[in-house]
Amino acid sequence: MPLSLNPAALWPILLLLLSNVFMTFAWYGHLKYTSSPLYMAIVASWGIAFFEYCLAVPANRIGHEFYSAAQLKTLQEVITLVVFAGFSVFWLKEQLTWNHAIGFCLIAGGAAFVFKG
Repeated sequence: MPLSLNPAALWPILLLLLSNVFMTFAWYGHLKYTSSPLYMAIVASWGIAFFEYCLAVPANRIGHEFYSAAQLKTLQEVITLVVFAGFSVFWLKEQLTWNHAIGFCLIAGGAAFVFKG
């Protein structure tokens, strides 16, 4: 499917962005609290992931009106990298290196092929 300029086609992207914020916190947020028991991290992560699903499922359902499943998955992966990069720097206080930036750019370049007509 060609990339649509329809404003409604932006809703799935926004929902995927928000869902990825929740999922990144669910998967990696507990790394800041390693003194907590693992079972608490699991339960908290499940609770956070619930909200991720509440956003991701509609994003994909609505998004499939405008994008193919492969395009939706590609959008999700690129959004995940962007969200994760910010999360790593601002929440985990980890530095991103040139190696990370180059690797992310290569992935984004590959993603561009999925959207190429």
